[in-house]
Amino acid sequence: MGTLPEFDAWYQEQHPLVLAALTVASGRPDVAADATDEAFVRAYERWERVRRMDSPGGWLYKVALNDLRRRCRRQAIERELLRRHAPPPAEAPVASAVHVWDAVRSLPTRQRTAVALRYILDLSEGEVARVMGVTRGSASASLATARRTLEPLLADAEPAAPAARWRGLASASTSARGGARARPRGVAAGAAVHRG
Repeated sequence: MGTLPEFDAWYQEQHPLVLAALTVASGRPDVAADATDEAFVRAYERWERVRRMDSPGGWLYKVALNDLRRRCRRQAIERELLRRHAPPPAEAPVASAVHVWDAVRSLPTRQRTAVALRYILDLSEGEVARVMGVTRGSASASLATARRTLEPLLADAEPAAPAARWRGLASASTSARGGARARPRGVAAGAAVHRG
């Protein structure tokens, strides 16, 4: 393994990727931004130890995902308390076209998280499993179920063949190992899925 870049360079490379993945996983850009920042603060405080790890990125993703889960649980409790004391909001109109990230946002949390880690951070299934704290089989099943769920939703949005759609989703993400793929509009600044 080569010498890791110093923290600033590592931060510049990893921050947009982690932010984009957490935004897709949570559907909440504000919460994703807070969890991403908290993970980098922890990494900075422990940089001498983190930089020597076999996978500093893996450690960072796990810390960020754990913080995201904690924040989402807290917000769910807060929303429940507010719901008890406020009238329900009016339903938003249904969009006429289904965008790929809108479709991803409709997935259950585990599947959405697996898709974000696999197709935005470009982690292998084994790495997805480690970051999520599940078995490889469970991560693989979550991804397979997500693909089956998304196929009909994406078929309505674009006429491309299924394999081409998944290549498109993968190519819309940024490779965590060198940035060879083009980021989707908005993801470069960590702003993916800000609509809705």
